[in-house]
Amino acid sequence: MNNKFHSFLHQQILLMLGLSLIPGLGYIFLGWLHDVITPALIWYGLVLSSSIWGFRLYKSFLNDTMTRNELEQWYQHLRWFFYTIFSLWTLIFVLYSGETTSKLHYIAIFTQLGASVVASTLLYSDKKLYIPIILILMVPLTIYFAGIQEWYGYILCLFAYIFMGVLLYSATSSNKLLVKTYYQATHDQLTDLYNRNQFIDDLQITINRLKSSGGFSYLLLIDLDHFKIINDSLGHDIGDELLIEVSNRMKKHITKEHTLARLGGDEFIIIGPEYADKTECQQVAQVFSEKLLKKIKASYVIPPHHLYISASIGLNVLNDKDIKVNTFVKEADIAMYEAKSAGRDGVIIFNDDFSKHIEQQLEVERLLHFALEKNEIELKFQPQQDQSSAIIGCEVLVRWNNKKLGTVSPVEFIPIAEQSGVIINLGQYILEESFKILFEWEKKGIILKQFSINISMRQIFHHSFVDDVKKICNKYINHSLCSKIVFELTETIVAQDIKKLITIMNELKELGIKFSMDDFGTGYSSLSYITQLPIDELKIDRSFVSNLHANEQNKAMVSSILNLANTFNLSIVAEGVETSDQMEFLVKNNCNILQGYYFSKPISSDEFEVLYLQKHPS
Repeated sequence: MNNKFHSFLHQQILLMLGLSLIPGLGYIFLGWLHDVITPALIWYGLVLSSSIWGFRLYKSFLNDTMTRNELEQWYQHLRWFFYTIFSLWTLIFVLYSGETTSKLHYIAIFTQLGASVVASTLLYSDKKLYIPIILILMVPLTIYFAGIQEWYGYILCLFAYIFMGVLLYSATSSNKLLVKTYYQATHDQLTDLYNRNQFIDDLQITINRLKSSGGFSYLLLIDLDHFKIINDSLGHDIGDELLIEVSNRMKKHITKEHTLARLGGDEFIIIGPEYADKTECQQVAQVFSEKLLKKIKASYVIPPHHLYISASIGLNVLNDKDIKVNTFVKEADIAMYEAKSAGRDGVIIFNDDFSKHIEQQLEVERLLHFALEKNEIELKFQPQQDQSSAIIGCEVLVRWNNKKLGTVSPVEFIPIAEQSGVIINLGQYILEESFKILFEWEKKGIILKQFSINISMRQIFHHSFVDDVKKICNKYINHSLCSKIVFELTETIVAQDIKKLITIMNELKELGIKFSMDDFGTGYSSLSYITQLPIDELKIDRSFVSNLHANEQNKAMVSSILNLANTFNLSIVAEGVETSDQMEFLVKNNCNILQGYYFSKPISSDEFEVLYLQKHPS
């Protein structure tokens, strides 16, 4: 039985006490009037004793802090209380049903019928209560009517049976409607697991219990890896079947002491049992999670497909700290994303280091919102040169210097800008400032063949990106300069929506803008992208260049990328060049453009001008 049903029954105790004690005084009064007070006093003493028992049950109910076992024990006592109190009403009926001279048998019949209506009205939420209690009340009444042995007695007996059937039907109908409505409100329609709302209620109760007991429990947040690919490639029907099968496997893995829910999409969450020791709780949770992960990873047969899917699990230990429910869930969510960052298909336990990391990210996000208005964003330019050491281009790089945080690496703040949406305004600013500088350099005689700008995923897929680029081009540069612009994309962008990306790229290529595949070779589908996307350049990732002389395999990899670019008639840039040996190897293998600290670190626009003019005197 659910906690809310327990709460509902708990509320009926006081009402039942009032309906027993107050009308019971009427029996004492009537017994005194008709000189049959002794049975009434004995009966009322029993009612009073039962009422004291019921009141103690009422006071002892602490739904938010009671364990499952304690709640079950309380419920068993509650059942016997209701059985007892209604049996006492049957007892007074039996005692007074023979008092025909004083006409008290009419009162007894009426109160027995009234008690039956009360039972069907107050206790309809629980079949274990209202069915036996209605029988306890109505069967003696039908026997009484049949015992009259007159024609009207048999008719009354028949009517009593009909009335009993009506009460049972009414209570059962109400019970079915209540159960159905409650089930729909608390369960996920697809998997039949608890939904998010019910889970939050259960988690709050668990936390309250832990505060009372000082114990520990655990929370598992499970997110299926690459589920979106299955949905997009095979269809939502197959995806739904997979979710149902995953949920069924989880149901078989958990015990009755666990709570399992689907938060939405491909996210599931589990609350574990309570433990007295934190270390034990964490160890049990770790073993439980790893076994669950193995069950999830076993292959699925969903005709006509054989599917394989893994999961990332974030584990958080629940304790008696005064922390909000959503905070515990958020911490498990953080751990789950750490599992994804670590390569997916694993279990990560939340710890204080994660918390500090998140606090740092939130602070970065907060201050990043004000970076542009405080002029904290600065553009740097790293020269790109050809095989003859002539500067033919540059890559625009962004730097952020904050008074509180100091110099923040783009590796840290760009992903945060992406997640928070700040990247849209930041990207707009970078484009405008870059186009202005390119135009100014052209006027100063700094003639470049290409001018590379990194474009983020969220930026290029923004609904106004193409129009914004067109406006900036019309405002700052002509078509000749526009043809020198190279937008650098990563494979992360490509993996999002390749059809939409191709459409965007083609619109921008009409302006003369070119495209480069940045960090080429680090993704799993680079080769397929070359044949599909209208790109003009490949950029060899610095990890390949820096390890050129580590072994022959790295040299072979770089040589293969260079040959591939030549095959598809693409320009190629090697970034991260830091030694003369690296440069010699790349030049020997016909790499068009070189970039790295061996030639120059990223520098300011003024420094770039000086460097260019030194290498290209007029």
